[in-house]
Parts: sequence; structure tokens; C-alpha cells
Amino acid sequence: MERIKLETKGVSIEFPGVKALEDVDFSIETGNIHAVLGANGAGKSTLMKVLAGANPSYTGTVLYNGKPVELRTPSSAKELGIQIVYQEVDTALIPSLSVAENVMFNHIVMNMGKKQFMKWPEIRNEAKKVLQRLNITDINVNTLVGSLSLAQKQMVLIARAIQSSCSFLILDEPTAPLSDNETEELFRLVKHLVETENIAIIFISHRIHEVLRICSSYTIMRNGKIVDRSMITDKTTTKEIVEKMLGRSFEENFPKEEVPIGERAFEIEHLSDTEGKVNDISLYVRRGEIVGIAGLVGAGKSELCKTIFGALKKKEGVLKFNGKALNIKTPSDAVKSRIGLVPEERRKEGVLVSDTVDFNLSAACLNRFCKLSFVDKSKTRENADHYVGSLGIKTPSIEQIVKNLSGGNQQKVAVGKWLAADCDVYIFDEPTKGVDVGAKSEIFKLINDIARDNNCVIYASCENSELLSITDRIYVLFDGKVMAELTTALTSEDEIMHYAVGGKAPYQK
Repeated sequence: MERIKLETKGVSIEFPGVKALEDVDFSIETGNIHAVLGANGAGKSTLMKVLAGANPSYTGTVLYNGKPVELRTPSSAKELGIQIVYQEVDTALIPSLSVAENVMFNHIVMNMGKKQFMKWPEIRNEAKKVLQRLNITDINVNTLVGSLSLAQKQMVLIARAIQSSCSFLILDEPTAPLSDNETEELFRLVKHLVETENIAIIFISHRIHEVLRICSSYTIMRNGKIVDRSMITDKTTTKEIVEKMLGRSFEENFPKEEVPIGERAFEIEHLSDTEGKVNDISLYVRRGEIVGIAGLVGAGKSELCKTIFGALKKKEGVLKFNGKALNIKTPSDAVKSRIGLVPEERRKEGVLVSDTVDFNLSAACLNRFCKLSFVDKSKTRENADHYVGSLGIKTPSIEQIVKNLSGGNQQKVAVGKWLAADCDVYIFDEPTKGVDVGAKSEIFKLINDIARDNNCVIYASCENSELLSITDRIYVLFDGKVMAELTTALTSEDEIMHYAVGGKAPYQK
């Protein structure tokens, strides 16, 4: 099959106060799986948006098979077969439409306004053919997309890209929300596309062990520039790549700081939700303690966090702080009870992406900054300046729109708004999802600082290595139930996984 080459020559982009890309020369040919790596803010997403036609202000040249092309709109990129599947798959799909309608969405839009009837049986049949080409057999084209799992939604988006004659497919953090089995299925699909469809896959991920496994080569970016491009061999190591990303040596462990543990403060007794995802869970957190919630994707970790916070409806159970029962029915009740949640889907639930850093950092306690019914801007600016400085949020201005920040800095804003609210209980749900190793260590330091201030911390994560690094105790969930309570210093990844897959006590070490 004929190889197609996509290149950038001297591509640069400058946002207010930020040189996002500087003279970037990048290239990829079809038939390859190529990783683009770098710390948050390195320029990965900015470069990919140039290729996808979503950053029209670039300077420099883009070449398609050696010929200059203009990628100033998403439609111009799609016409050349360049498609992107963003990390937040829900924002690209229409949940009230069927799988067939979402897969064939580009075709439907192109034919809207033409004086002809839409042939729905043909739409469904074509969607079915696309799914069959990808060997996707577990998705019914008549199903509403809103009822699918995250992994299935991702497959629908990939099917949409393939239906539109795709040659270059950009996957942005594709495995972040997936279980191990779902990741295996995605890898099967990726290999299938490269081998049978002559497609190039550009793979953006912070999970370097997956990059080493699935990709044949990688490009590393730092501060808007490409600093390395290498082939992946059996001698390539995670440590080597991370040090190239950060530009310095890197210690892989994140040792937990020793913090005095106080008395039992936050307690959950026999908590269940109305959706059946949280089943009779009891746990406690002491002052200064970081308690981990472990489990595979779908175990009920996020649902537990949301039920505590009042975002999911409680069926039964009692929440207590300092022995006093809390009446939490809504997130507003949780905030009044001095409980904060940094959710897994930060762009969807954790921050207001279209608002400023200034506003986001005051959003959880806006009443503190109001005079009568007016917001005192001088107070919100003072608050924002304090947390931008203390959290090391990299932004050209507190007036910067949050969606223009890197993922790690968005996460710091999500944490900062709750620090400003001065909570007693902090809940972190997958706080390092989509965050690079440098920003990850900064977030760990923030969480350690929160615990040191005599607060209660709940830390939910699929990453067992993180739980072993930062927590004092760990509750392991399976099918919405607590399978084990473990002391972090006395347990291991093997023991956590034993209970996470439904293993019974006692674990044989």
C-alpha cells in the first residue's frame, strides 16, 4: 500500500503571553503507530489541534505528501483524512442519538439542507458495515449512545473517523478512562487499523508503559519544541523517556510525607446509592490521614465519591463528621458541610472551562467575595493571585480562560477552588488522570499539604502504585462493595489486585 506522509515545517503558535509552539518540524507516515509525549503544557495538544484544523492561527507550513496544504478548519483536515478523538469523548457525541446516527454523523451533516429524504435504513446499514470492518461486535447500531460505556463511546468515535476515509487518526489519552480489558480491546483495534486500513495512529499518552508496548516510535516535546525523536526498541525504558520529557533526572517514587494522624473525624456507615453502584459501604478517615479507594474501572469508586458529595442520590446510610450526622442530599449541602470533591472528569465537572482562572478559584465559595448581590472583583483577584502563586499554576494571567491551560494546570485550578473554600474533607477522584509525571508529583505535594493541615483526605484511583505512594490506609472495592481494608505500609500491588478482582480474604502472600 502507498504510504502517505504528513509533515509540519517551522510551525509556531503564540497565545497571549505564551509561545505554545516554536518552529516545530514533525512528520509521520501511514502504517505507523507513533507516540507524542511531553509534560503538561509541552505543546502536544496544540500541535495535534494544528493537524486537526482546530488551531488556525499557526504560522509555518503543513505538507501532505510533500505538497503545502492549509489546515485552518476541522473540515479542511477531515477532507485530507486527518481525524482526532479527544480525551473527553462525551463532548464529541450526541447522547440522545443512536450509534448509527453518531457513526454516520459527518455524512448526515453533509447532506443536511439538500432536498432529499434521509434514508435511515441505509444509514443504519452503513454504520453496521463500519463496525464490522473494525471487528466491533458488541455494539448495536440502534442503541442510544448515552447508554454506552466510555470504552464503547470511544469505539463509536473511531468508527466515525474510519467512515470518513481516515488516513491519520490522533488519539488523545485514549486509555485514561478504560479498564485493562477495554485497553486490550483498543490496542487490538489500533493494530487492526494500521495493518488493514493503512492508517497512521498518533498516540498521545502519559502511560509510558503502554507507549512502549503499542508504538514503534515517539516524539518528545518540551516548552513548545521537539527535543527528541526516537525508535522504540526492547532497550527503551520508561525512566529514559521521562527524563527526556522533564529535561532532568527523575525519581520514580513519590514518598508520602509523615503527618501526625489524629482522631477519627469523617465516617460513612452502610452507604448505598439508588443506582446500585454503591452497596453497603462503611469506612472512616482520621484527621491528617489520606485514605485510598482502590478498584478496577467500574468497581464503584467514582460513584462512592459522588454519593458522599450528594451528586448521586443516596438510598441509605449515614455520613458523620466529628460524631455528628450530616444531612447531604445535594452538592450544595456537601459544600455547606465543608466537603469538597475534585471529580474524575475535570473538564466536564471539576472546572468551568469557559470561565477565567480568577472566577474558577472563587467558584466554590463565591458568597465570601460578594457585597450584597455583587461580586467584589478585587477580592477574587487577590484570592486568585494567592493560589496561582502557592499552587504554581502556570498561566499568563488570572484572566486566562481555563480551557486554554494544560491538563495539569487545570487540575491545580480544580484543587485550588476547594482550598479557597477551606474544607474539612477533601475527596480526590482519579486526580492524576491525564497528568504528566512532573505535574503528578506537584499534585501529590498539594494533597500531602492538605493532610498536614489536619484535614481528612479520600483518594480514589485505579493506579495502585499511586495509592501505595501517598495513602495511609486503603479500602479496596469490587462491584460496589468493600472487599478489604488494608494498611498501606503492610500491603502490596498484588494484594490490592487480589481483592480488586473479587478475591476473598485471607490473601495468601
